[in-house]
Amino acid sequence: MAVKPGWEGRYFEDFEIGDIYRCRLGRTITEADNISFTLLTNNTNQIHFNSEYAKRTEFGRCLVNSALTLAIVAGLGVADVSENGFALGWDEIKLPNPLFAGDTIYSESEVLEKRESRSKPQWGIVKVRTRGIKQDGTVVIDYTRSVMVWKRAHAPKRDLFPEIKDEAK
Repeated sequence: MAVKPGWEGRYFEDFEIGDIYRCRLGRTITEADNISFTLLTNNTNQIHFNSEYAKRTEFGRCLVNSALTLAIVAGLGVADVSENGFALGWDEIKLPNPLFAGDTIYSESEVLEKRESRSKPQWGIVKVRTRGIKQDGTVVIDYTRSVMVWKRAHAPKRDLFPEIKDEAK
């Protein structure tokens, strides 16, 4: 039986300006996600974890922490954008609409620019615009980031799966 390789992310050569990648997964944010992340990161703004306080705001309930929104939307896009690289910088992070516990978010990234690295020939630099979109189509986060991405011929070996030892022994 043949082993069929799974998705291993894009390499520099795979990116084309204008391409749009939509993550096939959505992620529903829970109240526990929001409170845990907020407290873990020492964010003391009660709008993220105190329901009584949040009821007195214009939103009437707790907001999802914006850093959690960024982390999840970026994570949803890793398989398409940065699985074979790492972030160099984040620009223009905008939060045009609120996100609440119970909402489901999706990630969409558009390739804006690409160029070869001037100092590291085994890499290329890709700039994308990513949007986090709620289940009703509302954009909740919009940002650009630059990613250093391996060129296919120089990437570390992907053959990390261990060889199975003889089971008959």
